[in-house]
Formats: sequence, C-alpha cells, structure tokens
Amino acid sequence: MELREKTLGQWLEHWAETTPDKEYIVYSDRDLRFTWRQFNERVDRMAKGMLSIGVTHGTHVGIWATNVPDWLTFLFASAKIGAVAVTINTNYKQNELEYLVENADIHTMCITDGVFDGSYIDMVYSMLPELRESQRGFLKSERFPRLKNVVYIGQEKFRGMYNTPELLLLGENIDDKTLEDAKAKVSCHDVVNMQYTSGTTGFPKGVMLTHYNITNNGFLTGEHMRFTADDKLCCCVPLFHCFGVVLASMNVLTHGCTQVMVEKFDPLTVLASVHKERCTALYGVPTMFIAELNHPMFSLFDMSSLRTGIMAGSLCPVELMRQVDKKMGMRITSVYGLTEASPGMTHSRIDDPDEVRYLTVGHEYEFTEVRVVNPETGEECPPGTQGEMCNRGYNTMKGYYNNPEATAEVIDQDHFLHSGDLGVKDENGNYRITGRIKDMIIRGGENIYPREIEEFLYHLEGVKDVQVAAVPSPKYGEEVGAFIILHEGATLTEEEVKDFCRGKIARHKIPKYVFFVEGFPLTGSGKIQKFKLKDIGLQLLAEKGITPV
Repeated sequence: MELREKTLGQWLEHWAETTPDKEYIVYSDRDLRFTWRQFNERVDRMAKGMLSIGVTHGTHVGIWATNVPDWLTFLFASAKIGAVAVTINTNYKQNELEYLVENADIHTMCITDGVFDGSYIDMVYSMLPELRESQRGFLKSERFPRLKNVVYIGQEKFRGMYNTPELLLLGENIDDKTLEDAKAKVSCHDVVNMQYTSGTTGFPKGVMLTHYNITNNGFLTGEHMRFTADDKLCCCVPLFHCFGVVLASMNVLTHGCTQVMVEKFDPLTVLASVHKERCTALYGVPTMFIAELNHPMFSLFDMSSLRTGIMAGSLCPVELMRQVDKKMGMRITSVYGLTEASPGMTHSRIDDPDEVRYLTVGHEYEFTEVRVVNPETGEECPPGTQGEMCNRGYNTMKGYYNNPEATAEVIDQDHFLHSGDLGVKDENGNYRITGRIKDMIIRGGENIYPREIEEFLYHLEGVKDVQVAAVPSPKYGEEVGAFIILHEGATLTEEEVKDFCRGKIARHKIPKYVFFVEGFPLTGSGKIQKFKLKDIGLQLLAEKGITPV
C-alpha cells in the first residue's frame, strides 16, 4: 500500500480509459446513469465552459447545491483546470452566504434553486442587486468585486446568470489544446477543495485541501473496508461536507466502483436505492441510520447486498451500531477526524472485532501519526490517559485560506494538527473520543461554533449578554442552547428569540432551547465556565418537565 500522486482529473481519466462502460454515478430514483466515459466527457465539456467564462488555475468556484447530478461535474471540471471548488453548506442563509463569498474570494458561483425554507435565487439577487441588470459574465458588484459569474445548475434561465446548457455550449468555443494546456499546469499538491468550518476557534474559515490530501484519504478509507471495483456505495450524506466529498466520492474515485447518489436525504429513497441497485456499502450520520431502521416500510426492502459502511459525523451510539449490523447485515465502521485532516485521522476496520468497531474509532490511518497529548505540557500521554487528539501526515490541510495566524494556532512547530478534541488511546492502539477542549457543538454531524450565534443574538434588542452551549440530545447528539441575560426592564420570550433567527441563520444553528438566566457560572478569575451551562440547561428543562429529544 502506498500514497498516490494523482490529481482528481487523472483518476477520472484513468477509469474512463480502463473501464469506460462501467457505471460510475447512478441516481436510482430517476434512473439516471453515467458510465466513467460519459461522465469524463461531460466534465471535459464543462471544464471548457468554465475556461470560457474566465475560470483558470487558482480561481475559486463556489458550489451551493444539494447532491444534484452536476455537483460532481462542477467539482471535477474545476479540478481538471486547477480551479478550487469551494463547497457551500446547503443550510446557509443570507448572512452566512455573504460572509463566505467575501471571505473565500469567490469568482464564479454555481447554485440550484434552494432547499427547505430558503430560495438560493432570492438570496443571491438580494446579495447582488446588480445581477438583475447585468449581462451574463459582466457582473460588477460593489460589495463583492471579485465575483464575476453566477451559474444556475439546471435548465431554467434567470436574469444575469448562465445555466448549465449555456455553459456547455460556450465550451465549444474552447479547443482541445487549450484544455490540455490547462490540465498540464495542475499538480496533485495544488488546493482543489475549500470547505468552511469553524475549526477550533472563531468564525468559519476556509480549509484548503489538496488533491493529494483528499484522494489518498479516500483511497485508504476504502482499503479499510476492502473496497474493490465491484462495490456500489450509496451516498446520502451531503457532498458539501468531507463525509460526502472525501470519504464517499474519493473512495469511489480511487477504487473505480459505483456511487449511487441520493440528492437529499430521505430514508425511503435510501432504502429503495440500496434494494434496487444492490448496494454493498452505505454511509450516514447516526440520525440517518435511525430514520432508516425505524421507517415503517423498512421490512419491505432487501438489504442483503450490504456488507459494510461508515457511521460518523457525531457520537455513534453503541446500540445503534449493533442494530445496523444486525438488521442491515453489514459490518459498520466509524471514522474520526475533522475537515482540517481531510478528514480521516482514525478508522475502525471492517475486520476489527465488534468491541473495537462499537466502542472505539479504531486506529490511525496509514502514513500518519496520531498522538494523545497533554494540552498543558504538550507531552504525549500514556495509554489510558486522556489528552488532546493530534495528527501529523499527508492528510493535514495546507492551511486556512488567508489566515496564517489561525493556521499557526492549530498546526504546531512539529507539524502536528491539534484537533481540540479529547481522546484516550488504549493498550491495543485504538482510540476513544471522550470530549472537547473547544466549545464547538456537533448537532447531527453539523459543526456549530457558539461564538457565531452569540454575535448574532447580541443584535436582538433586550439582550444584555448571551452564551451558547451544547445541550445533550438523544437524537442529534447535541442541540443548541442559548443562555440569555436580559437588560433591566426588557422582556423576551423563547419564541421571539427563535423568530429573530429564522431566515437569517441556518436552521441547525437556531437555538432549540432558550434559557433566561441571571448570570453565568464563573471561574475565580472571572472566566465563564461554559461546560457548566450544559448541566444548568438540563436542570432548567427538568424543572419545566421537558426531556431533551
């Protein structure tokens, strides 16, 4: 086993030449299928279209969409010409979108019409009022001067935006030599993907990941589960997240197998896709597996083709993992990591004993070093002693975009990436995650940084001070709790706080629980003890007779 020095485009072209007629991407619910050859040809056409609108080596291309068929087309087209695909959380609202577009220096943004309770079209027009009066490709935004193009992923036409057919048509003006010249400039050590995460501190930052980072992490993930070209992986996790774009898509890319896509998670669609396509592997966060196992039609579907998969993204309940193994007939594994580690740091293997797969997150990836260190001294902890999980290896990010100070805070002089998570290594070299040094909340696989919500809630009239902390949840692992001190004489209700948030920040960031308190628990030096807010929240809920769900 060895690390590979191939770009995403080179991997794609390898399979297009080696197994051209093998199915690569399948949407079972609409019977849409691409072979490796067909997909590679579409990617080349899209890459030419992107070149025609000024996308070049190093250009930042935003992708704001659910797992639609052309999501991966835009990723690979960007990769082939050396552009950087900036993945945008589908739950983002206006404030978050504007922050990312400016911070990431987006040049071209590719969008769909939106999901759930928000229209991406409306938000983009609100952000870019000039777009309605602009000729396509000639956008001049006062607030976002670097943004030149908006592309609608689909057939519909919107004022000032290209759509997918128009972009493919424009690509016909670019000759093959121009495309080949662009490809020749791409190195596997170039940044290919930027994902925004709160990291260990502060507002979301752009994590710069290279071809080398993510293809090798995907490849080794597949090796741990004994993937071959005969496998079919059902991917129902979002592609904007490392779970989807790396652990799923890069695994499939490096093993030449088939990726069965689900556009938006729906347990019935997942079960039907596994049944119809005879999928051999299935990924998901715990809440997804719970929804699938508890679906009233679960027993009608044949899961016997499944042999393995990954449950990750948040704390994986032991009993749930047992039920997945038993009822779905698969050996589930779990990956621990973070976006900055591409993301896998440790992974339980398919052949590990049940107690290892259920009770630990396995051992480190090949070609990496994982250490548990004392957060105070930096010294490595002996087995059985809790410390901070740290990683060094090929999978460490290139850094945070335009933020060397924040990069230096998490990557030390010895090149170890500090996760901010607490863990313990056992005598057999397997790891358990025991807590977090950082304040970040993980709700159903979504990373939520409290400070971002606190800053937002400070703008609500009547709020004197606010602290946001995790409240345990059996369903999501953690929920957002807002602890608010009001100005003297001010009155607010829980519902008024939530109404203030709706439509302005992503749904998963809106506080599930709002507590009005007189003060916060403090240390002797006056620092807020945020970890104690969890217990205060549970106590206040108990007094109201509310059980967290």
